[in-house]
Amino acid sequence: MRKVRITVDGRVQGVGFRYTTKMIADELGVTGLARNEWDGSVLIEAVGEQAAIEEFIQKIKESPSPYGRVNEFQIEDDPEIKVRKNFITN
Repeated sequence: MRKVRITVDGRVQGVGFRYTTKMIADELGVTGLARNEWDGSVLIEAVGEQAAIEEFIQKIKESPSPYGRVNEFQIEDDPEIKVRKNFITN
């Protein structure tokens, strides 16, 4: 089980980015959350099997939203991330 925190900057708010991120997470069996931050970025916490997380990360880097654009992408492993039953958006 891998737990990652991802911060995504670019055109990621108001373009369906969190919604399409949830669709991908559900498809891959990844749980966690995606929420808008005050600075215009999106924070993602994701928990899942190693292969699923790697595929999830790649899809997020490419922007799951057709109207979105990822300019910056930061990722860190964090074993303290809460395990959730599903993937939620705030």
